[in-house]
Amino acid sequence: MIIIGEKINGAIPSVSKAIAEKDAGFIRNLAKVQTEAGVAFIDVCASVESSIELETMKWLIDLVQEVTDTPIAIDSPNVRICAEAIKFCNKPGLINSVSMEGDKIEAIFPLIADTKWDCAALLCDDTGIPQNAEKRLEVFASIMKKAKEYNIDPSRLHIDPLVQMLCTSEDGINTITDVIKEIKAQYPKIHVTGGASNISFNLPARKLVNQAFIVLSMNAGMDSAIVDPLNRDLMGMIYATEALLGQDEYCMEYIGAFREGKFGQKK
Repeated sequence: MIIIGEKINGAIPSVSKAIAEKDAGFIRNLAKVQTEAGVAFIDVCASVESSIELETMKWLIDLVQEVTDTPIAIDSPNVRICAEAIKFCNKPGLINSVSMEGDKIEAIFPLIADTKWDCAALLCDDTGIPQNAEKRLEVFASIMKKAKEYNIDPSRLHIDPLVQMLCTSEDGINTITDVIKEIKAQYPKIHVTGGASNISFNLPARKLVNQAFIVLSMNAGMDSAIVDPLNRDLMGMIYATEALLGQDEYCMEYIGAFREGKFGQKK
């Protein structure tokens, strides 16, 4: 599983406070502990007003890179910010994200075409979020057509099938899992990602719902996720599910992660 650490996000009250107070030590520590947890990317999302978003992104990215060489996931709803923030990064990472809305893909795909940058892509377009699997797969087809146009290999894409609140869903996560299975059938090398915590909004005991979602989604083919890597129960569930799905030869990753204290009882 490709773990994208979600902790450096200005939408989180403690991070918002650190950004407002320019608490560099707080941000550096979040980068350190997520790296120690074994993330593949550290997501950096400013979540501030547009007039200061770019400068805030630079400040955050610089702080992260002072303490770790883990690749950055540049996270902003504004693709222009994503495009500008690429120059702040010491090495290729992940753009989070594009979609078929407006000219988002045209703003990013040409920039990363001849690079090693990965990119997350949401299955929505100018009509909004499609409410059934068929429509989402139509958006997916359009994204892949653009990827082929810019010679971006499927292995560099992380497709987000759009995880929505379970409490407003009519069919649980069946639409999501149907989409995941079809995407992986069409492009085995492509990655499928998503914000796991989105599923449990407005529900009690959210962590339980998030864990169940991860297991079912991984069984369908999800191999990338934006999660809290410090949630030991969730991380344990991910390692266990990989082992159960035959993705961890002789359970070596599971055993190693347990010995390193990434899940289970704290040492």
